[in-house]
Amino acid sequence: MVATLLSTASPSHHGFEDDSSQEQLDTQSHTASTASNAAIPEGQGGVDVYASTFQPGTRFYLAFVSLLVLALMAALDATTLSVAVPRITHVLHGTAIEGFWSGTSFLLTSTVSQPVFGSFSDIFGRKLMILVSLFLFSLGAILAAVTYGSMTLLLVGRSIQGIGGGGILVLVEIVVTDLVPLHFRGNYFSTIASMWSVGSVAGPLVGGAFTQEVSWRYLFWINLPFIGIATPLVIWFLKLNLKTTSLGQQLRRIDWIGMVLFIGAMTGFLIPLTWGGVMYPWDSWRTLVPLLICAATLVVFIVWEDRFATDPLIRTRVIKNRTAAITFLGDFVQGVLLWYMPLYFQAVKGSSIILSGVDFLPATLTVAPAAVVVGAVIGKVGSYRWAIWAGWSLSTLGYGLQQLLDVHTSTAAWVLITLVTGVGTGMLYPSLTFAIQAATPNKDQAYSVSLFTFFRAAGQGVGVAVSGTIFQNSMKRQILRHSSIAVHASEWSADSTALVEIIKAMPPSLAKAELIQSYADALRVIWAVMCALSGIALITSLWTEHFDLNRELETDHGFKHEERKDAEKQADSAETS
Repeated sequence: MVATLLSTASPSHHGFEDDSSQEQLDTQSHTASTASNAAIPEGQGGVDVYASTFQPGTRFYLAFVSLLVLALMAALDATTLSVAVPRITHVLHGTAIEGFWSGTSFLLTSTVSQPVFGSFSDIFGRKLMILVSLFLFSLGAILAAVTYGSMTLLLVGRSIQGIGGGGILVLVEIVVTDLVPLHFRGNYFSTIASMWSVGSVAGPLVGGAFTQEVSWRYLFWINLPFIGIATPLVIWFLKLNLKTTSLGQQLRRIDWIGMVLFIGAMTGFLIPLTWGGVMYPWDSWRTLVPLLICAATLVVFIVWEDRFATDPLIRTRVIKNRTAAITFLGDFVQGVLLWYMPLYFQAVKGSSIILSGVDFLPATLTVAPAAVVVGAVIGKVGSYRWAIWAGWSLSTLGYGLQQLLDVHTSTAAWVLITLVTGVGTGMLYPSLTFAIQAATPNKDQAYSVSLFTFFRAAGQGVGVAVSGTIFQNSMKRQILRHSSIAVHASEWSADSTALVEIIKAMPPSLAKAELIQSYADALRVIWAVMCALSGIALITSLWTEHFDLNRELETDHGFKHEERKDAEKQADSAETS
């Protein structure tokens, strides 16, 4: 779940000009800066005049509040529906496949739309794209809320909502890098991360309460008050610069071929990835053929972006930096890593949906404080690598300790274990963000942020698919070990969420005890895989380079009045001289 900048004297143009000599100068400047940074002992860079004079005013804070409201809304929407899918599917007479797609459609469209919105925001402006995202998000929520009789309109609404949600996710982080110098961004990104933490904690609780006590439709209507608060704040206070060009020039800047290749390839890749092992077997042609075709299309897309696109949708040079490549990998892995603790509490410990959210609080409420503290410390000491290494170490340790969780694990034990993972996860949010932005030239910040949010979202999609398959195979093996339930191995191992309801409906018996034990054993296999992936990310992060965080804030999309003030200062200085 992050990143962009403000305007001073020599702005980088973010692709407004296709001037090869200017690009060479920018590249040479960044190369020289990199060499200079390498010579500065970590955390001992000089105090930057631009960072030291950063003094945000009332308008800045009101604009930032609008971003926080959007982040909280997106986090709530991403987590409230999961607990309500069985009820919605039953009320609307939907099939299991339609229930599956009610959640998957949002994740799919949100992931694919993020780089597109990032690119469009450079062409048409950040503010306009935020308003477009809000409109799509609102439209999708209303369509889903008024669904009656079938799930068709719900699926359409969730897909549209996902497109808007993807735009909100990426633009919130891009605007922060437009407004805040790199040295100070940790505090602001940590605050945004805390909104995600609050939303992730409250989402299942709100979803469970509304579904059980009121109506699942309020899970969509609840978005409208957030939109009602955020929209006026965006319109009135988020007044950003935009280089004015004609609509024809703007349309010509769009990488149409790259956009078609990217959307087609990623959609065709993520769909079979999510239904593999659920709707169709992994060795089915319905799964393998689109995966192979779209993997080849992705290769074509990368070649097009790297060699032929004049204003590419994704700037491949962003990934060619060693530190950036390592950080993107870590970002993707962090998306893949799934907690699975709510299922442990519900299936193994017998907690209700709401109580499982309460049980998960020690972990989720640790993420935000860890992110805020680490972000502030990084800004203070001027280095981020220590936080990346510590974050991955604690995450690896946490997932390793989670393999100790069993049917009779004490409350004190699982609280302590989840705290370790929570602190590690919280430390990674600001530290990875600092690393990717410090390693990226100013003119590529928006594209870097777009890729950063995309890789994390793509990791979540892959994580759901991979962990689902691991659980299915592991659960089947565990059930087959117990003669009293072995006959149900294929049926019960197919869906980890549906199996929770089966366990709760069973009367106390040997079969129920053996099924619960099988569930606990299967979860340990998933956590072992997550531990291994986190360990790989830790090892690769050792090659992360240090870049100085003190950098002039350069953008074409800063506050309008800042540009006027800068011009006035230059005029006064010229008069004095």
